[in-house]
Amino acid sequence: MSEGPVAGPEPGASFFRSRWVEEPAGVEQLDPAQLAPGFRAAGAHCGLKKSGGTDIGLLVCDDPAVASAMVLTANASAAAPIRVCREAVALDRVRAAVVNSGNANAETGEKGYQDAYDMCRRSADALGLGNDEVAVAETGTIGVPLPIDAVLEGIDAAAAALSPGGGLDFSAAITTTDRWPKRVTLRIDGVTVSAQAKGAGMIEPRMATMLCFVQTDAVLDAAAAELRAAVDSSFNRITVDGQMSTNDCVLLQGTGAAGKPLPDGLLTAILTQLAIEIVRDGEGAARAARIIVEEAATPAEAERVARAIANSPLVKTALYGRDPNWGRIAQAAGAALAGEDLEEIGEASIDAAELGADVGEAEIGLRLGRGGHGASVWFSDLGHEYVTLNAEYTT
Repeated sequence: MSEGPVAGPEPGASFFRSRWVEEPAGVEQLDPAQLAPGFRAAGAHCGLKKSGGTDIGLLVCDDPAVASAMVLTANASAAAPIRVCREAVALDRVRAAVVNSGNANAETGEKGYQDAYDMCRRSADALGLGNDEVAVAETGTIGVPLPIDAVLEGIDAAAAALSPGGGLDFSAAITTTDRWPKRVTLRIDGVTVSAQAKGAGMIEPRMATMLCFVQTDAVLDAAAAELRAAVDSSFNRITVDGQMSTNDCVLLQGTGAAGKPLPDGLLTAILTQLAIEIVRDGEGAARAARIIVEEAATPAEAERVARAIANSPLVKTALYGRDPNWGRIAQAAGAALAGEDLEEIGEASIDAAELGADVGEAEIGLRLGRGGHGASVWFSDLGHEYVTLNAEYTT
């Protein structure tokens, strides 16, 4: 059986701690409190979290020539802040972001939309920016009206506390059920990147991500394309529970002050490690795994099968219990291809040894024998704590 939830990274440990992410050569890991040059951040308390912790965050770029890009959830029932970003924010020149945790402001009607826009407007006024330069993000319980007066007061408090060393406070302000913060600041080849993310449950973005903010002094000539490619290789390849959030978003901002582009692969490596941290921190999770599907007929088929296995409660509970039950993998793959003419998937086509091994990150392989295409997905196990946490989430 599982020995309980995994711990977060040890103090001073390398950010790139996963077996699945290669640390770029020459990386210098910096204090995550310090943001990339040209950025300031802060966190404050406005009463949204039951825990009483920091729950309103503000992030600003001091360079008016900032380049930016955002990726937003594909959920058809998108939350108010997502709609505000889509309709009222210039996504290619975002100067600031205001974020709250403890309330998703989703399924709250036009009042919720107005509240999200008021957050944008209050932040813009406090920072001397245009309303269309401020992105809004929110996370927490769905269907609960936002206590907007308290939130606006929290924005004022955060604006007064903005600092280049505010990365830790901002990171704390965006978390909900996270057991540890997901953040990094690093420098490589004269370029600095800082990033903060949150996420542990309601995770299977598909064309989006959980909340993630990335700042850099690199030149971003094609910010949207760079971000989309990195997200597709990282956050779009994870699942905790197969549930797409109403609030997922990722923001990339760059000042260009370093005079250099992002080193090849750096953004993808950072987002991949953050994505795996989310999987490892899956609500109550004790283990993470990667399923690699090979020899599929098409790329879409490979991904469909990989996601079916990664989201199978039977596979996830086997991962939790260290039970190398390869038959569950075969069943999930067959269900994903229901109606197809599929030859029997035998044990020889499945590598499930690490499902039962004493490793925190298990790798599982499946060969379909139908073609030359493949796909992979990272996922977490499913144990008692996930059920307890989500059964009691609002009560």
